[in-house]
Amino acid sequence: MKLFLLLVSYFVSVTNAAQSTNTTTTITTSLTSCLVSANVHNFSTATSSSYNHLLNFSIRNLRFVDPAVARPVAVVLPGTKHQLRSAVVCCINLLLSIRLRSGGHSYEGLSYTADGTNPFVVVDLMNLNRVRVNLADSTAWVESGTTLGEVYYAVADESGGSLAFPAGSCSTVGSGGHIAGGGFGFLSRKYGLAADNVLDAVLIDSAGRVLDRSTMGEDVFWAIRGGGGGSWGAIYAWKLRLVPVPDRVTTCQLSRSMPSRPVAELVHKWQHVSPALPDELYISVAISATVNVTNSRFDVQFLGPISRAVPILARRFPELGLNESDCAEMSWVESAVRFAGLESKSDLTDRTTPSGKIYFKSKSDYVRVPVPLAGLVGAFNWLAKEPKSYIILDPYGGTMDRIPSHDVPFPHRRGNLYGIQYSVAWTKEEEEDGVGYEHIAWLREFYEYMARYVSKEPTRAAYVNYVDLDLGVVDWSGPDRDRAGAARVWGEKYFLGNYDRLVRAKTAIDPGNVFRHQQSIPPLAS
Repeated sequence: MKLFLLLVSYFVSVTNAAQSTNTTTTITTSLTSCLVSANVHNFSTATSSSYNHLLNFSIRNLRFVDPAVARPVAVVLPGTKHQLRSAVVCCINLLLSIRLRSGGHSYEGLSYTADGTNPFVVVDLMNLNRVRVNLADSTAWVESGTTLGEVYYAVADESGGSLAFPAGSCSTVGSGGHIAGGGFGFLSRKYGLAADNVLDAVLIDSAGRVLDRSTMGEDVFWAIRGGGGGSWGAIYAWKLRLVPVPDRVTTCQLSRSMPSRPVAELVHKWQHVSPALPDELYISVAISATVNVTNSRFDVQFLGPISRAVPILARRFPELGLNESDCAEMSWVESAVRFAGLESKSDLTDRTTPSGKIYFKSKSDYVRVPVPLAGLVGAFNWLAKEPKSYIILDPYGGTMDRIPSHDVPFPHRRGNLYGIQYSVAWTKEEEEDGVGYEHIAWLREFYEYMARYVSKEPTRAAYVNYVDLDLGVVDWSGPDRDRAGAARVWGEKYFLGNYDRLVRAKTAIDPGNVFRHQQSIPPLAS
């Protein structure tokens, strides 16, 4: 009897595998036919020699290169608005889930992985990377596969360095996903988020319609600017408001390696000073530690000359001990090169530098009340337990305080002193030995330690561009219950009081929930 059951089990598994292979083959054939008939030829299926290269090219978090991670039926690389629409329509007609990838920097791989067993397609936007600058009204149309580095290069080049765009510092981040999640950066204290500076957009929705601001409606236009990527449709392009910058800006980088307490004293003062500095002045802090030494690096950008920057800091933050020799004057785009860790302006358009491909896990927080000195010392002692970890503290205040929390879905405005990004990395060898989870477990414990010091009311807040599946996920495989209610547990952490309006916008633009992932905004149940 035991042998019989083993044989039955074997034949069932073989039959299921064969059926799965046949289904995949049928889907691939149908998708190929649909794309080719729509004049979309730049795609790769799982049997193509280019498939692995195209799939893995933009993956930044190597946790998701694992063979156990679900892989797409195909990777499609549209090069025009028409091809993007055709790719979306083919996937919809064949009931294939869609993952839209702009730069591949999703911390949880949401732009190129999927949960469950539903077949899916990665629509990679990297060939949609054109920038059209209009100097007459200081705007630019930017296709959503354009990286931030490509945006900065084009805007500086066309404007002779007089214009910029407020967004993040990592040059290989895709503008599409970055803007969709808000987009905080070195210019945000002066000009707000990337999403605050969006004037129009072109969206392909779940019905295959090509919509702009006037035809998608103000509620949907509101939602796509900070409501997170992958929920609303395929953004083809954004119309951006460009911002003026002076001919010369000041950048400073100052490192301090000391025992934990003196570094904590510096950071304790920083958290009181940095949110209250002039809008033109931005100081972030990166901190790591070993058993005996805590390392801190203060990155400074001032929209003006050294002769103005250093006296302000000498008066407001003398403990930092900043000297003119710690600083340099340069154009704004050169400062973008420096803070991206690059060598030259041309590197901004290179999607392969910096490589940034590591195994990592990240989380986020917001601080509304200064962390006491003892709390900072404790935090740095936690970092010393995990030498491959670090935290980044980004100052708020300035214009961020003056923009209402409901202007766009990103709600973290007045009252937030700074944001925290926690990260831990590990090696390929550690991943192969199966100990990566130990680093993740450490990060979760550190996050719990910090709970007493960070935002609490109405909830512990988080930044959607540092997406974190620990906060909860939506189960799309079960019955269509109140998913909007279930998603509230993480949705309100990212969006606070804006969550319900996002749900209503989702219901209006995508009631069938075509565009979804593990933390996408659910529509109201029909």
